[in-house]
Amino acid sequence: MTSADPIANLATLIRCPSVTPAEGGALTALAAMLEPLGFTVERMVAREPGMPDIENLYARIGTDGPHLMFAGHTDVVPVGDEAAWTHDPFGAEIAGGEMFGRGAVDMKGGIACFVAAVARHIEKHGPPKGSVSFLITGDEEGPAVNGTIKLLEWAAARGERWDACLVGEPTNPDQLGDMIKIGRRGSVSGTVTVHGVQGHAAYPHLADNAVRGIVALTDALMDPPFDAGTENFQPSNLEVTTIDIGNRATNVVPGKATASFNIRFNDTWTAETVQAEIVRRLDAAAADERLRPGRSPVRYDIAWAERPSHVFLTRNNQLIASLSGAVEAVTGRAPKLSTTGGTSDARFIKDYCPVVEFGLVGQTMHMVDERVAVADLETLTSIYETFIERWFDNARS
Repeated sequence: MTSADPIANLATLIRCPSVTPAEGGALTALAAMLEPLGFTVERMVAREPGMPDIENLYARIGTDGPHLMFAGHTDVVPVGDEAAWTHDPFGAEIAGGEMFGRGAVDMKGGIACFVAAVARHIEKHGPPKGSVSFLITGDEEGPAVNGTIKLLEWAAARGERWDACLVGEPTNPDQLGDMIKIGRRGSVSGTVTVHGVQGHAAYPHLADNAVRGIVALTDALMDPPFDAGTENFQPSNLEVTTIDIGNRATNVVPGKATASFNIRFNDTWTAETVQAEIVRRLDAAAADERLRPGRSPVRYDIAWAERPSHVFLTRNNQLIASLSGAVEAVTGRAPKLSTTGGTSDARFIKDYCPVVEFGLVGQTMHMVDERVAVADLETLTSIYETFIERWFDNARS
């Protein structure tokens, strides 16, 4: 079976220019790998007003439990300056023991290896003693509106139920075996707008400088720290990402200023409680007279970004032990169990079943000359194959 070769699988997928929101042939190629193995493959198109339609794929082999899901995405980020690449970003060329191409690491490589692992499992043992499914989206690198969240809803409405999920995102910082993600911090974004009074810089008493207000408010957002971290999570961290005044005149006091921010929060908070804390800080800073002596409180409003990401921690020992044991058996390294990094589609999957993440080394993801060591593809395939065997054995014990 050619699908048992992760190198060939990845080369096929890289050669599909599936830059979000384009399918680019990637899901068609994946279906062609899975159907000969006995998978039933379905394509689902998700739609949302004002958003591009997104093609997604769901494939399953088996009808009984236990049911293991593999989740990932075939969409990739743009190549950027194509002239800066030393190899065709969609050519899947191999040089110096590495395969070059957009998506090699994030995350067509993980998909290619899991397909190969399932193919090898079937060659050795026959169909899984239960069910294996692939839940693959084309919208992870985009707004994530018409991807995993809607594919999960669609599949669940059809009666699909899962006992565990592995997401194949690149989780390893330096080498395979470094890290398994067992949870993720939450994420909330917002924009604060301060409303002052525009005026002449020489007559400040007739104006209300919005810069003074936005400086006071953003300072309160960043200090003091929100917490010191918890047993499983690093400290929550808020970053002000933009401050916009829109004033080019040096003798005009600006009457409006905006600031955008993002906070990554741990399990000390929920999305709702961290939003309440942010508002509390803003209200207190608005009433502080240090930068605006004798004036009424800063007039501001806040707009929250839609769909905050909720913090979660997977505590399923069977799933974690199966994967950790497989990693150590193949690499000889005991992986760190981590909740660091940004968000992923695991934030949606955790509402349906326990989920962990493990994939390739992520050092070149989204970069010019994104690439993966060919040897790592074989190692990751071996890890996934061992994990499949261990998970089904443990799930039935």
